[in-house]
Amino acid sequence: MIERKKPDADLRNFHTVFLELGLIVTLVLFIAAVKIDLTSLGPEEIIMDEQEIVEMEEIIQTRQIETPPPPPRPPIPVEVPNDEIIEDVDIDIGGDLDLGGQLSMPPPPPPREDEDDEDFFVVVEEMPELIGGLGELQRQIRYPEMARRAGIEGRVFIQFIVNERGEVENPVVMRGIGGGADEEALRVVSQARFTPGMQRGRPVRVQYSLPIYFRLQN
Repeated sequence: MIERKKPDADLRNFHTVFLELGLIVTLVLFIAAVKIDLTSLGPEEIIMDEQEIVEMEEIIQTRQIETPPPPPRPPIPVEVPNDEIIEDVDIDIGGDLDLGGQLSMPPPPPPREDEDDEDFFVVVEEMPELIGGLGELQRQIRYPEMARRAGIEGRVFIQFIVNERGEVENPVVMRGIGGGADEEALRVVSQARFTPGMQRGRPVRVQYSLPIYFRLQN
């Protein structure tokens, strides 16, 4: 027996209802799509941290000026008590002193305005000669105690006049070293004797110079 469908179960009865519901759903979706704002919000602004600015300062190169060191101070003579025993000092007049050679003389002084009135010669035909030589004169020196204590050495130049008799007149120190050596050189030269200078066969007054050596023996 064929079972017949129930009239309530026939889907064709609801065809119109389904069609209307479909149209309504479609319309609602279309309206919703129209209402949605699909415009772009624009590019997003990117905020970057501000970069720190580093300033380069130019360094000026300086140059240090080197100053030369000051010269060393000369040694200060040390005073020795009078009661201290001082050993005898031998005067070395040999060494590099050539007593037989020509004497080293200082340059003559410049001529003065009244040179015509002078009664002596600077250069003559035969110059005066020291009797006994310079070595004998050096042996007569007594080394001054002040110069010995201070360690003073050197040469003292004495200028004087050799008169017609070969005697020394008006000795003066042209270059000294101090410490009592100048006075001792004047004393020794004042006692010296010369053969007088000759000009045209007769003795004349002649200006003359002598170096007196002072040297401490080591």
